[in-house]
Amino acid sequence: MQTYPNRLAFLDALKAVASQLIVLHHLAFYGPMSDVANGLAPELFEWLSQNARIAVQVFLVIGGFLAAKGLAPSGEIATENPLEALKKRYLKLVLPYAAALMLSLVCAAIARKLMVHDSIPGKPQALQLLAHLVLLQGIFHFDSLSTGVWYIAIDFQLFALLLCILWVVHRTGFSGQKASLFGVLLVVVTTVASLFHFNRLPSMDDWALYFFGAYGLGVLTYWITRSKHGVIWMAALTITVLCALTISFRPRIAVALFTALVIWIMTISGHLATFPKGRIFAFLGEISYSVFLSHFPILLITNALVHRFWPDNPAVNGIGVLAAWLVSVGSGVIFYHLVEKRTNRLLSRGAQVIYLFGKHLPILGRQGH
Repeated sequence: MQTYPNRLAFLDALKAVASQLIVLHHLAFYGPMSDVANGLAPELFEWLSQNARIAVQVFLVIGGFLAAKGLAPSGEIATENPLEALKKRYLKLVLPYAAALMLSLVCAAIARKLMVHDSIPGKPQALQLLAHLVLLQGIFHFDSLSTGVWYIAIDFQLFALLLCILWVVHRTGFSGQKASLFGVLLVVVTTVASLFHFNRLPSMDDWALYFFGAYGLGVLTYWITRSKHGVIWMAALTITVLCALTISFRPRIAVALFTALVIWIMTISGHLATFPKGRIFAFLGEISYSVFLSHFPILLITNALVHRFWPDNPAVNGIGVLAAWLVSVGSGVIFYHLVEKRTNRLLSRGAQVIYLFGKHLPILGRQGH
């Protein structure tokens, strides 16, 4: 049986469930199939189309948790080269994303031949495509070329913002415990500002500050799990979020808080890396990004084919929704092995080459001298 020694089983399980909910949300929200099949289970389709998208908050919290683990386990930045860390994050996100975007453009062109529907992206313009590749499509208000790509741009913004906060602390000259305390304080301030102000402004939803409330909860949760006074700090963080919800209740923030609390409990109980056991959740969590990237082309083609041949048959359209969901998972498996896994391997090899070159460069210099 395959094992995942370098992965955290509970986070994989959360990502597995959240990614499936997001796929189902898109299937219920986009395309004519769900409209026709809606009568088969109206309450289910209504919940999926309106509420399942909140699962993205799970990814935001996990993203912050893992970013803190990688960038600053103690609160002090662990890299001397923030630009290299930012470049690595960009390439890790964008290389598979670019491949999925090209696939979406091809499938959208096919779908436009089979049906007319507002869920199909229009023909891309050069600047629109460029904005997507540099993850600025939301900021410049370009129509999306694929569903859910806003999240990739926000994920990169959030990582960059956290990196910038930690690097500012480093540049002040602080080190050790002082740097850790200052870094934590700045993240707390940014998280609170998001929870009480920026996250209440819909006009800010193309910017990292809107989402930093949930992301910051993940970052702070990781640091709290390493503190001797974790219970006190987690209680203080929970009370702070509850105060923000009292002022303006937002289900997305409530879900983010719940996610952070569950992750904290699983960590301090020692079950974060071991529960649940088995390979299903581990594998679905591992391929969650690939499923997220590749499911929209499947959604487009399935909707187009079913609408073309069975436009008014609820049963066939219901089967189409189910088939699109299953095929989306299958496409995620294929995309993971053909694109994401190879991309990660390529980036890893590139980092090793750079490290070895830098390590031996002084030796080569002395030999030449």
